[in-house]
Amino acid sequence: MEWTDHAIVLSSRRHGESSAVADLLTREHGRHSGLVRGARARGALQPGNGLSAHWRGRLPEHLGSYTLELAQARAGALMESREALGGLNAFTAVAGAALPEHQAYPPLFDAAIILLDAMAREDFAHWAPLYVRWEAGLLEALGFGLDLSACAATGQDDDLIYVSPRSGRAVSRAAGADYAEKLLKLPAFLLGSQNYPDAAAIRAGLKLTGYFLLARVLEPHGRQMPQARARLDALAGPESE
Repeated sequence: MEWTDHAIVLSSRRHGESSAVADLLTREHGRHSGLVRGARARGALQPGNGLSAHWRGRLPEHLGSYTLELAQARAGALMESREALGGLNAFTAVAGAALPEHQAYPPLFDAAIILLDAMAREDFAHWAPLYVRWEAGLLEALGFGLDLSACAATGQDDDLIYVSPRSGRAVSRAAGADYAEKLLKLPAFLLGSQNYPDAAAIRAGLKLTGYFLLARVLEPHGRQMPQARARLDALAGPESE
């Protein structure tokens, strides 16, 4: 069994004197681990780097081994900024915790490339909305997508500013007025607004997708939100801003 695919490095750990076990997010084969031999090859295994990965193993479920070629060395740029490094750590931790092995989600992989490239060259205010959209796409890919098309109570498709934590459906301003404190805020940029989102909107987006990732994806499997993802919220600033 063997294949070649585009990949993003999520993490790696040493294995013996000069080898490593790499956990990669690949476009056509999902999250997939493999053994990487040689100290030189290990140098490409910085989180966020883009690779061309050739995997070989006796059976699909075996660990197998990787031969890697560095395709995009973005890790250095990501590590130059505290904010970009925080975003990278959140992305790799969430992908590693939430995505099942060997299940391919090509659109999610393509969105991750756009996100990481933005992290490498833009400031937090520019890439943070992309990160929230990526988590919303992750929920969609795993079968837990948010329904933001119309109000859950009235069916109206305008003035949607809340999301029900129970159903994951949008709620309008009027329908949610009496129990707004129990609802999650819905930032306009998740509805396609082209307006530049402020810090409050970014905080709301992170809280929204984080809530459903924890409740629907992680906790049912006995997992908690990765600390790297929890630290990402702090980059948006405190609620009182």
